[in-house]
Amino acid sequence: MSVLELRGVHKLFGDNHVLRGIDLAIEPHEVVVVIGASGSGKSTLMRTINLIERVDDGSIVLSGDDITDPRARVDEVRSRIGVVFQQFNLFPHMRVIDNVTLAAREVHKVPAAEARAKAEGLLTRFGLGEKVREYPDRLSGGQQQRVAIARAIMTDPELLLLDEITSALDPMLVGEVLDLVRSLKEQGSTMLMATHEMSFARSVADRVVFMHQGTIHEQGTPEQIFGSPQRQETRDFLARVSHR
Repeated sequence: MSVLELRGVHKLFGDNHVLRGIDLAIEPHEVVVVIGASGSGKSTLMRTINLIERVDDGSIVLSGDDITDPRARVDEVRSRIGVVFQQFNLFPHMRVIDNVTLAAREVHKVPAAEARAKAEGLLTRFGLGEKVREYPDRLSGGQQQRVAIARAIMTDPELLLLDEITSALDPMLVGEVLDLVRSLKEQGSTMLMATHEMSFARSVADRVVFMHQGTIHEQGTPEQIFGSPQRQETRDFLARVSHR
């Protein structure tokens, strides 16, 4: 069974048809990286999967459950998906340890001591063991994003969504966050990731999806997409980003 399956997904904002019939399946332990120009629909795709935006047509299935069914409980669905966005979205009034354990304690009802022990182990593994009592504004951008990733995987989600997680970072900090994502891949996490880091997409993805004007224009292995793209739009996009 696929972890995630999108079937004919459409999303409109007024007259703006942002997603135009998206069909996509992600298998267990697969890392799918979405690339494409700004405005191609990457972030909207992520937001529909996490039910921040409701689709106008089509369906999204998470491990066999149609999460676009109006009867689906939004909070329950979101508890099964880990999400990391461009902005870290940490609670500024809460210490690192409390940011990371909040969902485990309040949503999944994990005992506080158990949640804290797991969070401390994660933060130590992520090089943040000495920061558990700090507030987010005392951390660098890269450290805050690592905290956000720790929070996202704290509850062992079925799917991890990563939406341009390095775009708000100083270039010097990008590497440390991408190294962490690479380690999650090695541990078998199932991920859907939108990124503008082409070299990273090439090295970490099992499959690369190129979006153009709200459609999946082309998809394949990194070798296929970066080495011999079939569509002219894909070739044009890769030529543009390679000259930046």
